[in-house]
Amino acid sequence: MSTKINDAVKMWFIRWERHLSLTKRQQFVLVTVLLSAGLLFTQLMTGASRYFLVGLLSVAACGLSAVVFRNEIGGLEWLTILSLPTLFTTAVALFYFLLPVRWLTRVPVALLYGIGIYALLLTENIYTVAADRTIALLRAAHSVGFLLTLFTYFLLVQTILAFRFMAPVQMLLIGIVSFFLVLQSVWSMELTEVLSRRVWHISIAIAVFLMQLVWIFSFLPTKTTLLALLFTTAFYSTVGMAQQYLIEKLYKKTVIEFFVVAAIVFIITLIATSWRGQG
Repeated sequence: MSTKINDAVKMWFIRWERHLSLTKRQQFVLVTVLLSAGLLFTQLMTGASRYFLVGLLSVAACGLSAVVFRNEIGGLEWLTILSLPTLFTTAVALFYFLLPVRWLTRVPVALLYGIGIYALLLTENIYTVAADRTIALLRAAHSVGFLLTLFTYFLLVQTILAFRFMAPVQMLLIGIVSFFLVLQSVWSMELTEVLSRRVWHISIAIAVFLMQLVWIFSFLPTKTTLLALLFTTAFYSTVGMAQQYLIEKLYKKTVIEFFVVAAIVFIITLIATSWRGQG
């Protein structure tokens, strides 16, 4: 059944391809402009309609990315390649609502989003090429991809915490976000069409660990920004070690470096916590 759906989607893309005469870079630019304009448009709306438009914008990011990479991806790559552009768009659009309602902030954020989504499309393009052959840009793509993943994770966690949901809801939402971002991050080290058992196990284990961390700190009077920073640091350390493990470069020195970073942020969080009440 999944094979028939996959073939049908590819046939739909082939029909569209006949009407497209743009190079890959030109398609990246077009997608960037369309999504950046859509991001600005969402900020002109008020009330619940804004969240509906964020949903549409995220679907558009996923769909446009799928069109761009229609000939390079297959199988579970539809998930691993398209998840980050979609979540990155969702993260920026939702975090946008927490900023002052001014064009002085809207335009710069839209420009930064455009730069980010363009860099992300280039990164995902390198992944699709590197899945078939070794290329020199892969290491740079890993660095850029991981940086944008951390940025996306921080914004999404910050937004979820800002809504002040109950502890179980926060844990569930951050757990879902964590799983998809961890999955695509560790998969990028193998770049296979079929996810290995190691990737599945690592992704689930890290997501569960982060959910437990969220559950524990949801009962402490810590500011949301500090919590978002702490959870992002935990994501950085655990996923960073997982990536090094998958490429067999997880040395003792590397573990100590990741652990020290996490420990420093953990201590800062405890010191900065207002124990007399929620900040």
